Amino acid sequence: MNKESNFHIKTLGPRAAQLLVELNEQRRSTFNVADVASITGLSPSAARNLVHKAQQRGLVTRLKPGLYNLVPFELGRATEHVDSPYIIARELAGTAPYFLSHGTAFELHRMVTQPNFTIYASSTRRVRPQTVGGYDFRFVLITDKQEFGVMKHWIDKQRFVMISDMERTIIDGLRHPAYVGGITEVAKGLWMKRDTLNIRRLMDYAQRLGVGAVIRRLGYLLEHYELADAATLEPLLSQLTASYLRLDPLLPAEGPYLSRWKLQLNVPAEELDSIRFT
Repeated sequence: MNKESNFHIKTLGPRAAQLLVELNEQRRSTFNVADVASITGLSPSAARNLVHKAQQRGLVTRLKPGLYNLVPFELGRATEHVDSPYIIARELAGTAPYFLSHGTAFELHRMVTQPNFTIYASSTRRVRPQTVGGYDFRFVLITDKQEFGVMKHWIDKQRFVMISDMERTIIDGLRHPAYVGGITEVAKGLWMKRDTLNIRRLMDYAQRLGVGAVIRRLGYLLEHYELADAATLEPLLSQLTASYLRLDPLLPAEGPYLSRWKLQLNVPAEELDSIRFT
């Protein structure tokens, strides 16, 4: 801890000093009232009172009721500070398994050309949509069996969050195109990372998820962009049912039907082809 940090600590009461030292030791920049009570041994009401006083002194920033950020000492007093939104997403998930997903994962994997202003995460715990620290958070509910294809993403040298790997990110985009910006945006990510993606893993994930729309859309796009041959795609074809689904569920049910993949092609092939040149 530097001299400036020591100066701030010495001017605090013993409980507040204990709290700030311990949070810094744990690298916990985002914390809740339960964390405060656990560290200080105070009752929940006393813990809230302690944090309120720290907030008045500019030592912490309130993100939402019960959730706070430490203000780094180097920013000075009376400074509003919001930590990485990815860390906040982790805190909102609580102790439940989670991972950053959909449009957020597309952005972190650099699979998009447009910025995303909503933080998406998947979790086995139901978390309501909310705005925290100026960021909009949306959680997608998954089952325990759907928690796969996950990796660490380091925020800095000490902190990380969980994120879907590239293949799982594509699969989630195919399942919920609305959370990415449409099927064309998913196709862009697929094409941009075509030399990095593991096609076998993509297919394995699609089969593991077991969602017919994902299998159809993945098979069609892999074939359209010539990323897999007919023999490779056979396991996906063998799982199709007789019903037809739209290629992009966000667009009207119009366009030709493709019997091979049981899809209504409501996105023109020319639009998908233009991605090759973007």
